[in-house]
This record gives sequence, C-alpha cells and structure tokens, in this order.
Amino acid sequence: MKTPEEFLSENGFVTASEIDRQALVGAFISEMEKGLKGEPSSLMMIPTFVGVDGKVPAGATAAVLDAGGTNFRGGVVSIPPQIVEKQNQPMPGTKGEVDEETFYKAFADEVKRVLPKASTKKIGWCFSYPAEATRDLDAKLVRWTKNIQAPAIVGQYVGKELLKRLGGGEIAIVNDTVATLLAAKATEGDKVYSSYIGFILGTGTNAAYVEKNANIKKLEGADPAGTMIINAESGGFNKIETSAFDKAADAKTGNPGAQVFEKLIAGAFLGGVGLEIYKAAAKAGLFSQKAAQQLAGLGSLETMDFDNFCASFKKPGRDNVLDAIFADPDDAKMAKRLGIPVFERAAVLTAVHLAAFVIKSGEGNDPSAPVAINADGSTYYKTRAIPFAETVVKELDDMLVKKRNIHYAITPQVDDAPMVGAAIAAML
Repeated sequence: MKTPEEFLSENGFVTASEIDRQALVGAFISEMEKGLKGEPSSLMMIPTFVGVDGKVPAGATAAVLDAGGTNFRGGVVSIPPQIVEKQNQPMPGTKGEVDEETFYKAFADEVKRVLPKASTKKIGWCFSYPAEATRDLDAKLVRWTKNIQAPAIVGQYVGKELLKRLGGGEIAIVNDTVATLLAAKATEGDKVYSSYIGFILGTGTNAAYVEKNANIKKLEGADPAGTMIINAESGGFNKIETSAFDKAADAKTGNPGAQVFEKLIAGAFLGGVGLEIYKAAAKAGLFSQKAAQQLAGLGSLETMDFDNFCASFKKPGRDNVLDAIFADPDDAKMAKRLGIPVFERAAVLTAVHLAAFVIKSGEGNDPSAPVAINADGSTYYKTRAIPFAETVVKELDDMLVKKRNIHYAITPQVDDAPMVGAAIAAML
C-alpha cells in the first residue's frame, strides 16, 4: 500500500516542505509589478487613494458605518479602539428587493443617529462589496454579493448618493482589507512602524499594503512623492501549481478557474480540497471498505469539520461526519496524515503571500521600525489542525529576518477592525 505522502505526491500535491518559497515570492512580486503598470496580471492592484501618513488625533471620535455582509453596523469609534453606540441591523436588500430611496434611507438614518456624537465630521464607511475606489474616497458599486437585492444601486457612487440624502457632508469609504490595514495604526502607541499591511484570512483572503505613487504606473496625476494603499485582491494570484485535488475541488465551486490562490488557503475551500483527497484515497484503497463506501456518498465537507477532525477536537454540540466515517483507528490515522498537509501548505503559502507584500513595500530595514502586519480572520486565528499563526510567523522569520534582514511585526489583534479602520480613514 502507498504511504499517504506518496499518494499526495503522485497527484501533484506539493507539501509544505517542498514549496519553493523564494520562487513563489518572486512570482508574487512580478504579478504585483505588472498589476501596478496596468499590464495583464492575476493581481488587480487597485489604487485606493487612501494614505497612512499622520497620527490619529488624540481623543478624536468618528461616526462609522460597516457594510459587507447580510447585516450592517453603525457606531462611534475612538482611538485607542473603543466602539460605543454600536447597533446592528439587516442590510437593505437581504429580505427582498429594495429601491434606491429605501436603501439609502437606512444608512442615512444611522448616520443621523451617530454623527452628532462624534468629534470628526467626516463619516467613515467600510463598504466591502465589489466597488471601484475614487480619488475623493467614494466607491462605485460594481456588483452585489451575499444575495443583496438592490439593483438600482449598481453603478452608483454610494458615498455621493448617501451624502445627497444627508444634505451634504464628507465621507471616506474603504473596503475591509484597507480598513484592516488602517486599524494597525490604532495599535501604534509609542511604537514606530515603517509601513503597514492589512491581511484577511477567513472565508476568503485578501491583502493591502502601502505603495509609492511613483511605482503605480497605471495611475496618472498622483503626487509621485506620496504613497497610497493598494488593494491587491491577492486571492486571485494564479502563478502556482495546483494538485489534482485542488482542480477537482475548484471545478465544483461557483467560479472555476478564478481565485486560484484563495482556494488553496481560505476557509471556504479547504474542506472541499480535503474531501477530494479522501475520495481519491478511498478509490486507491487507502481506507477500509466501510469508510470508502461512506465517503462515496459524502457530497460536501465543511472546513470546520475537516479542521476539527485533523486536530482530534470534538466541538460540543456538533457531530462531525468524519468522526463517524473514520471510526476505525487505522482509517483515522491515515485520514489525518492525508489531511494535515492541506493546513500545513496553507500556512506556508500564507507566509509567502505576506513576505511578498513586506518586501514590495520597500520598508522594514530598521528593526526599530518594522512593517506592521494586521492580520484578521477566523482561518488565521482559529485553525486547530496545526498552530497556524505560529507557523506563519516562523516562516516569515526565516524568509524575511534571517534571509533578507527585513523586519516586520504582527500587531495585536484589533477587535472590529473594519469599523476601527474606517474611523481612522475619516480621521486622517
């Protein structure tokens, strides 16, 4: 019988120890540079027109909106991070189609509730649906996700339309990744950071970093001496070899062939990769006949169950289908040896991902002024199968500090980072 490692290898699965870190970092940076020039690239490299210069005014407070899922939130944010007057309500369009006036009225009413309680008169809005950023920090909605039914809003500049309902004012709109980057400034205190990266690894993944305007060749009219945040849409990176299992899992998603890198590291997809490995292994005779029969009838696998099984963790109140399928100790041992490499690979690829952005920032040369990385997301912090965040740090230490003498710091986790970052966008 083949070993699990032999089985993975013959199907093109590159394990964590086999990943060519240096080559992948180079490929990432090459795609970043192409995207900044406006050349064909798997990375969109979207200019946001948002900067990071300056200190957040001491004692300032800002009114904030946060919309990106099936609910939206309003509140008043102060720095150091504290949120008061926070209120959740359904996103307009989640309970049936809404017209333009109904949509904006919900947000306008929330602004009217919180803006009088803020010292900063500019509104911060974390708007995390696909949108084009503008120079005046507005956002033009490209399309809805999360089944929002508000077709009249598509193509509109949502900030301008909201301010129209408010009778004027100022607004700064950022997406969740940019807001996560800005939230790193809330952790500064007396520290000095030379640059900032915002990174999300949860259901999906994305990264944003600070780039010199002079390097954004596709952007005309920006001050070449300045800098701005670039939203990389990094989950789209595709200069990477994938295994037969990854291809099979990808074919069953709603967007086959797209978001290649995201499907190797993010929570929405790891369970699907694990299921393809297990089904193929069953056909190859690596499991008992009973387990193979049960796997044949399994239509999907949640990443949470895949992760918990590989970690030998039983979540109270949640039955795990893999515990039943792999009830035989030999089957369970084999399944874990096949499954854990999926998480190990994801952690190394996450570190490669982050290392590329740190290097591209051109900063971090002074250990007293590292590049700040604000990481957010359940996959990064809550994966159980391996010590995920610790593995990423170990890899970053090797790729950046030891090999390149480039210094970074993972900032303390910021609760409600999208709201905090949106507040800082309004304050700066």
